[in-house]
Amino acid sequence: MRRGIAATALVATLALAATACGGDTKDDGEVKAGGELSGTVTWWDTSNDAEKASFQKIAEAFTAKHPKVTVKYVNVPYGDAQNKVKNAFSSGSDAPDVIRADVGWVADFASLGYLDEVPAETAKKVDAEFLPQAAASGKFEGKTYAVPQVIDTLGLFYNKKMLADAGVQPPKTLEELKTTAAAVKAKSGKAGLYLRGDDSYWFLPLIYGEGGDLVDAKNKAVTVDNAAGVKAFKTARDLVTSGAAITNATDGYTNMQTAFKSGEAAMMINGPWAVADTYAGDQFKDKANLGVAAVPAGSVKAGAPQGGHDLGVYAGSKNRAAAHAFVEYMTSQEVQVQSAKDLSLLPTRTAAYEQPDVKSSEMVQFFKPAVDKAVERAWIPENGSLFEPLKVEYTKAITGASSPEDAAKSAGVEFRKILKGWK
Repeated sequence: MRRGIAATALVATLALAATACGGDTKDDGEVKAGGELSGTVTWWDTSNDAEKASFQKIAEAFTAKHPKVTVKYVNVPYGDAQNKVKNAFSSGSDAPDVIRADVGWVADFASLGYLDEVPAETAKKVDAEFLPQAAASGKFEGKTYAVPQVIDTLGLFYNKKMLADAGVQPPKTLEELKTTAAAVKAKSGKAGLYLRGDDSYWFLPLIYGEGGDLVDAKNKAVTVDNAAGVKAFKTARDLVTSGAAITNATDGYTNMQTAFKSGEAAMMINGPWAVADTYAGDQFKDKANLGVAAVPAGSVKAGAPQGGHDLGVYAGSKNRAAAHAFVEYMTSQEVQVQSAKDLSLLPTRTAAYEQPDVKSSEMVQFFKPAVDKAVERAWIPENGSLFEPLKVEYTKAITGASSPEDAAKSAGVEFRKILKGWK
């Protein structure tokens, strides 16, 4: 069970975690004589509504260790963040010193020269002390450009009471899901699953479940339109036409959360970032009613994507020393343990999983093995760019606006436009 703490205790605890950064620097005005950090660090945070208040408190507690540094916290809606950050970095106008980047954005930003390389000593710590798959997401061409803040994947959230009343267990396969959904419908009149249909991240378990992937980076080949890809698009559509799932082509995340929290749907596929908000729903006033299981397997296997967020420093920052110190603080073990305790978010530091507040988090303990089995994405600069055309085609397929075959073919065409020269 998650437990909250008072804001004053939070500040006092996290102040101990702030990392000092001494020595001289070429940047103007950020380090005074004697090595004291000063100036302003602007942080663009992409966390959701249920997380942002906690992250703002944590961020601002950095000043307890560095009183001459002002942290300017800005919450940027995730959906707008990638383009907004790129525009700010490319123009240099009002650009943040630190960004919270989706793991799929780091290689893109680094390839464009937007990110400052992580200091050598910190990079060594990332390689030695962080989960290997998390550390990999912050690298580009062998260099480290971002420090992993949280790691995640997708799981099957389910309403324990609704499934128990229907006499069924959480489904282990997508075929079982149809039977489970039918039993829920017969007992309660409610939907079995709400499947998000307007975001390509939710397509990934379907294609992984058929033994496929979006691309083969090693061989520079597009694979979204091969047989496994076509079957994944068919699976998405079949879940809806069979009655196993309901979906919506617009504002899918909000609709999904609302349906699950209110009991209009017994199951949904989501990640650890959704736990805090889910607990706020009427169905989960008793937190014990929330269950999480592995994403149901397709015809080949169960597969969920590796996700998460990394923190990076803008290469054009006028306060790089303070910005790097802030990143080190925000990714410290103490802060990661606090985030696990308060928000059920998964740490990226290996040793954090040995701490009592992490061990006692039921949601973290479920998601950690799921993360260990998650499919690592191709850390290529074009990673984030692939998701927009994939989203378009996934939405068409799941809603019936396009056939699965045409959706897969169109996605492949758009991928090859982005990945010039790929097969």
